[in-house]
Amino acid sequence: MVELKNITKVYETDSLKQVALNKISIKFRNCEFVSILGPSGSGKTTLLNIVGGLDKYTSGDLIINGVSTKKYKDNDWDTYRNHKVGFVFQNYNLISHQSVLSNVELALTLSGVSKDERRKRAIKVLKKVGLSEHMDKRPNQLSGGQMQRVAIARALVNDPDILLADEPTGALDTKTSVQIMKLLTEIARDRLVIMVTHNSELANEYSTRIVKIMDGKIVDDSNEFDDI
Repeated sequence: MVELKNITKVYETDSLKQVALNKISIKFRNCEFVSILGPSGSGKTTLLNIVGGLDKYTSGDLIINGVSTKKYKDNDWDTYRNHKVGFVFQNYNLISHQSVLSNVELALTLSGVSKDERRKRAIKVLKKVGLSEHMDKRPNQLSGGQMQRVAIARALVNDPDILLADEPTGALDTKTSVQIMKLLTEIARDRLVIMVTHNSELANEYSTRIVKIMDGKIVDDSNEFDDI
């Protein structure tokens, strides 16, 4: 279980202090599909990055499976990001000169997995996202939806507890967006999926929980989790 307790994130420059998140507290279930909605600059992506360990909070606490991260060292965060979290981005972040299979395998190289095992796991997850016939292609030979499926496969190949998706349908047409949302819904059956999106229609149709953020604060939570 992931819990944020009074998380505040402040970005400071010489002349500016910007509060991106203001004392946010929220708990997530181990298996659910959460959509984070809010206008640009509301703190959605900052929240996602803090859950993923890509950004450090200024104050408060991020609790992972009952353990505080306040005393996490850099190697603790590296382990968390490499083994517990998978990331999916709007622009796919694929390596253009590598094959689809190699792009997915690459996510395992930092985990010390053998070459044979990397290939086996990459093939398995590419089949899961419906790309078994495209494994030898390069990203530029794929459609936008197929590239996003590669990105999702890469995020899943380490079998993470949490999948974080930042505007995963932002660059896709309506039909392809629906296909990606259906895939994320299926993935959320056995892990936590948190998605940042501007598309409230898709979020309302496919998510199990909608969290709305405004000015760094949670203003609405459609399926609040309190295990007490």
